[in-house]
Amino acid sequence: MTETLIGLHAIAGAACLVVGQRLRRGVFVIALAPLAISLVALAIRTGDVLDGRSPTSGATWVEGLSLAFTFRLDGFAAVMALVVTAIGVIVMIYAWGYFAGDDSPQRVARFAGFFTLFAGAMLGLVVARDVWTLFVFWELTSVLSFLLIGLDDHLAHARIAAQRALMVTGAGGLVMLGGLVCLVHAAGTADLQAVLEAAPTSTTAQVGVLLVLIGAFAKSAQFPLHFWLPGAMAAPTPVSAYLHSATMVKAGVVVIARFAPAFASLGWWRPVLVIVGGATMLSGGVAALRRDDAKQALAFGTVSQLGLLVVLFGVGEPEVTAAGVGLLVAHALFKSALFLTIGAVEHATGSRDLRRLSGVGRALPSLAVAAGLVTASMIGLPPLLGFAAKEAALGALVDGAGGWITVALIVVVLGSVLTTAYSVRIWWGLFATKPSAAERETVHHRPSPLLWAPVVVLAGASLVAGFGSGALGRRLTVAASSLDEAAHVHLTLWPGLHVSLLLSVVIVALGGGVAWALIRRDSGSFSSETMGERAYGGAYAGLLEGAKRITLVTQSGSLPVYIAVIVSVVVVVLGVALARGSATEWGHPVVADSVMQGAVAVLSAIMAVSVVMARRRFVSVLLLGGVGQGLTVLFLLYGAPDLALTQFMIETLMIVAFVLVLRHLPRHYSAPPSWAPRAFRIGLSAAVGITFAWFALAAGSVDRPTDVTDAVEQLSLPEAGGKNVVNVVIVDFRGIDTMGEITVFGVAALGVANLVTASRRVVGAPRATRFARIGAESMIFEQVTRMIFHMTLLVSLYITLRGHNAPGGGFAGGLIAGAAFVFRVLAGVATNRPFVSRVSPVALIALGLTFAVGTGFAPLFAGNEFLESSIFHVDVPAIGDVKLVTAGVFDLGVYLLVIGVVITVLSHLASRTHSGGAVADGMSS
Repeated sequence: MTETLIGLHAIAGAACLVVGQRLRRGVFVIALAPLAISLVALAIRTGDVLDGRSPTSGATWVEGLSLAFTFRLDGFAAVMALVVTAIGVIVMIYAWGYFAGDDSPQRVARFAGFFTLFAGAMLGLVVARDVWTLFVFWELTSVLSFLLIGLDDHLAHARIAAQRALMVTGAGGLVMLGGLVCLVHAAGTADLQAVLEAAPTSTTAQVGVLLVLIGAFAKSAQFPLHFWLPGAMAAPTPVSAYLHSATMVKAGVVVIARFAPAFASLGWWRPVLVIVGGATMLSGGVAALRRDDAKQALAFGTVSQLGLLVVLFGVGEPEVTAAGVGLLVAHALFKSALFLTIGAVEHATGSRDLRRLSGVGRALPSLAVAAGLVTASMIGLPPLLGFAAKEAALGALVDGAGGWITVALIVVVLGSVLTTAYSVRIWWGLFATKPSAAERETVHHRPSPLLWAPVVVLAGASLVAGFGSGALGRRLTVAASSLDEAAHVHLTLWPGLHVSLLLSVVIVALGGGVAWALIRRDSGSFSSETMGERAYGGAYAGLLEGAKRITLVTQSGSLPVYIAVIVSVVVVVLGVALARGSATEWGHPVVADSVMQGAVAVLSAIMAVSVVMARRRFVSVLLLGGVGQGLTVLFLLYGAPDLALTQFMIETLMIVAFVLVLRHLPRHYSAPPSWAPRAFRIGLSAAVGITFAWFALAAGSVDRPTDVTDAVEQLSLPEAGGKNVVNVVIVDFRGIDTMGEITVFGVAALGVANLVTASRRVVGAPRATRFARIGAESMIFEQVTRMIFHMTLLVSLYITLRGHNAPGGGFAGGLIAGAAFVFRVLAGVATNRPFVSRVSPVALIALGLTFAVGTGFAPLFAGNEFLESSIFHVDVPAIGDVKLVTAGVFDLGVYLLVIGVVITVLSHLASRTHSGGAVADGMSS
């Protein structure tokens, strides 16, 4: 079930990005659907979890490497999944009203799409059963949070904040990956529950645990890596409410909660967690008191609360862990509500400065009361859930057995005093009526019910959960016991006259006094960079400066230097490996199987030598193409029509690409560089030729096992439904390799296109808008091209569809279709009717990748393996039985991607730039 829900988020998120701009605010219907469906489905499944069952599901990815996407819905995962989906539904409804006045449909669509994808990634993270699934979704949340923080990418501070968040959390993710590798190696399994049950204590395992903790600290903004979170408030309010209070920043806490019961016995565990969490709680609380921007103050408050959660879960005692689970739920409710409150106030007043706002509570009483309730929950006042959870935490720490638990108790009390102080100050600054001596901001218009109703719902949930804390505690016990079997959540509104209640009274009294003192001063009077921000800025600037200096040394800008270095390294490495091998055990290598093969090889060698001797670029290109076409003939002679067809089309298109580039280069070659005399160039060239010839002879003399070949030939038709073994291997047996290759192919094409586009961005330079006529103006060529264009496309589609049973396939078909576009441009047809310019290459590449990836994931929903093919037989009238293979869809994706890449090349190499009707030379390369 879980993978289905995650898949729904992926589909809905992609739909929002593709069609959301046309739907405007209607895109929120698509974005809300997977969250609501997931919430209902998880709520129904909760009954099984409460009964002690932990449903598992998943799908194998690579069986030989034990790679799989597996999920487990135990008690703790169920609680976090409900938090992710429930808060997600509420925030998405809020966003519907928040973006009501947004005049940028593209911005709204991007928000809805990225938000939905993030929710799906977070859902996968909290229910992950094995460490690799955990890591994949962990990284996805980092990337998607980067996109959400930088949603307003036209603003410099948003770009900087997004980059900072990605750098910190991404680096933490890489460190965490190293830790997971160490733990899997030490435990001998990738199953997360098995790793925790084994709890290895070897040096490798302890290093792994420490690295995992560093990754968790980065994600959950723990000291000294906490500085990225306040800057992330550059994101829209719904993003802050969801990512940076209820979900993403909880990811590190979730990992710590999972690991603590298993590894708390390590001597260094408890000191590290208490010190880091305590320092985070105190530093975040102090910083929150010194900020006048309500969102910034609440962001530092979030940092402080995350430190509290790390302390509670890091202690590793059953009752403290149980209290941490209760506080985790309470924090999600009151912190998300407070972020939404700030957004509603800013929407109504145009400001979130705690010093300037005045009279908001009188104008918006419902919002003020609801915000007051969740503020009371954050402080820990009855009858809110926050009070019951904090009392449970204080009680468990008081009853603890001294040592670091006592230190944790002191830190929690001091941090709670700061929490009370900044909570009161934030609420007062937002809603109180202040003296009119200074310029104040008041409510200009009442916010939409969609902005204040979610706050009321969350406040009501905190209040109801507080009154029902006993029943809620019994249900949360299932979650706590899934972390630690001895944990038992005990929540109550009246804990009795105990030390914990006395501590609560002292906390509220001291915190209230600090808040009153600050309110009387009317300002925190501090908003400069934190020490962490300054350290990050300095480190980042130093990194850039170091990179520039290294670049000046290693990147001279000379292409001959680059080529010389690359081929020299290859010659040395390959030559040493060949020399150390058994070069004398070649047997009797076969030079050629027939006279025709020998003749073609000799002719190709002559043309290769002629390439070097040619003095004009155009001649060299033709000779180089002749060498490639010689390989085409060799493939045909060896009985490999698929390879021959692909080689022929690639060489043809490469010659055209060279010709397009040669228009902007001198006819003759430049003089050789002075640092490379003739003897050096000849020697290096000879070394390269000898080394690669040596390698080819050695590789061709190796005894190749035939069992793989026989197995592939025998399985091709019954297992994959195809007679063309080459195509079956590409799109079925080794489909994952092909998927990676076409992904790199498409991304590389788009990257090169962007570089070419960037080279045209000269101040005052006109934009390239049309395709130039490349060849001679020939009416016959143009008319013939018009006639055969559509026929060529049909042939290319036929070659693609027949590839599973006969020579052809998506790659060859795509190249044939690309050749049709090439001839259209060469004939000058595009000049009169810009057909190519109307076809979006990016859309074709994206659609091709979607087909290929969709073919891989579709079998997972049927319980099969990734990219496993299915064969269907359809009885078509007048035709009979027709066999359909799902691998054909994969091949169709390759076909579309190749066409997109070819059009991308054409659109950037064959374009011309107009400036008052004339062609601007040099601007169309």
